[in-house]
Amino acid sequence: MENFTKKAALQQHLAKLKADGAVITFVPTLGALHAGHLSLIKRAQKLGSIVVCSIFVNPTQFNDPKDLEMYPRPIADDIQKLKQVNCDVLFNPGVNEMYADNEKWHLDIGGLEGLLEGKFRPGHYQGVTQVVHKLFDIVKPDIALFGQKDYQQFLVISRMVSLLNLPVKLVMCPIEREADGLAMSSRNIHLSPADRKHALILSKTLNKIKHEFNPDNISQLKQQAEAVISNEPGVELAYFEIADGDTLHPADKNTKSFVALVAAKVGKTRLIDNVIIND
Repeated sequence: MENFTKKAALQQHLAKLKADGAVITFVPTLGALHAGHLSLIKRAQKLGSIVVCSIFVNPTQFNDPKDLEMYPRPIADDIQKLKQVNCDVLFNPGVNEMYADNEKWHLDIGGLEGLLEGKFRPGHYQGVTQVVHKLFDIVKPDIALFGQKDYQQFLVISRMVSLLNLPVKLVMCPIEREADGLAMSSRNIHLSPADRKHALILSKTLNKIKHEFNPDNISQLKQQAEAVISNEPGVELAYFEIADGDTLHPADKNTKSFVALVAAKVGKTRLIDNVIIND
């Protein structure tokens, strides 16, 4: 695996490969890699000839400095995992390589910015679009892959690609789960054994909603889900929403595609999860 920390060197390397006809697939990450990330790499290998993974803990998408500070950065372990799945290229830049002083960025992504995660983490999606735009500009991928766990993020990045007319195809890959149903997340390492047990209420409730779903009963299902999660010890619900899969506005019986999304603090750790009800 080739490992680059400088934009110019990476671009030179990829330009040669592209000139030889390579199809570049790209998996951007914040590191602390787990089986969910590695499943994206494996899917990327099937869709193209060269897989680039980036590891960059992007400061502009964290609205809580403590969260940024605590975010795990096990880079040696991450490199080992990428080598084990035969990733071709790692881009692991420093903050100074990605940002100049006093950079300004604002992209009008419409209503998506103020809903759900956007409401609870103001400015988060401006930081996400800023860094993903930079990474797309550096890597110039043909295809970029993202996990479904960050469903809203995928919609936001899709909006950016459409608004800026970027020449990249986006692919959303299914959530990888632990054997007991917990969605894989780099934040799971912060869960105590008791927290981890209580966290299962999120995936259990989402699955129940999926199996019992009835478009005539949306508000009742949502209320039941909120009650069940709120009653779980050590779990503080931020939101539970049954939404339109394209806009994330609350769904009604005329909605065509449905997704259920949840965010909650379990112990001190904030977790998100979702399930696509139909598409």
